[in-house]
Amino acid sequence: MHRGAGAGQTAYSVFPAGNYKFGAKQPKPEKDNLTESRLLRIKQKYDAEGVRRTVDAILLVAQHSHPHVLLLQYGQSHFFKLPGGKLKPDEDEVAGLRRKLELYLSPESELLRSPWDIGEAVGCWSRPNFDTVFYPYNPPHITRPKEVKKLFMVQLPEATYFGVPKNYNLVAVPLFELYDNYSRYGPVIASIPSMLSRLRLNTVAAPAAPLAAGDAAASGGAQGDEYEGVTETHRRSSIAIA
Repeated sequence: MHRGAGAGQTAYSVFPAGNYKFGAKQPKPEKDNLTESRLLRIKQKYDAEGVRRTVDAILLVAQHSHPHVLLLQYGQSHFFKLPGGKLKPDEDEVAGLRRKLELYLSPESELLRSPWDIGEAVGCWSRPNFDTVFYPYNPPHITRPKEVKKLFMVQLPEATYFGVPKNYNLVAVPLFELYDNYSRYGPVIASIPSMLSRLRLNTVAAPAAPLAAGDAAASGGAQGDEYEGVTETHRRSSIAIA
């Protein structure tokens, strides 16, 4: 990424989805199966630790010369989320986001991992109450929000490996599908196209030299699972194009 010609504008390169290989790793179960249970846990943590701080990553790949956002889908449910999560008390935002990205998307093999290049924060959202509602501001009558969520751009390398927990699908969703689609993705994810409109996205058409799928097994990655490229269907441990 680099500064563009416009004042304060940042440019990000968006590489073809086919440049990346995807494999499975150990599942990461969700802590709560019900929304009510999750909200209760958030309240208990708030009472013990104060304002909940979360960080999420916006990762882009190109398909048909159009930017797609990578989302995690829990099993075959309709629950989608950005890679990221809750910070530890006093944890640095960038360091915490790297930790979460390693948990959700880095291969288990150290030899296959690439460093996570965290860019600028492009959005900040507030949860004023113990419910599911987020706002892109803190309402004036709320002196202390229950959660503050920041969204960061992450510049993907030209080609790399991903390791996805077996109970998740990694889904690439085009910006035009996300825009204003609150009913399916919620207000935060649906607002991503607007957040990105002030950036310059340089879509790279030509694919990189292919990664060798056999390298994963040779280097002990993901217990010998092969690393695969893009598929057109929702399949465990690979990327799906929505």
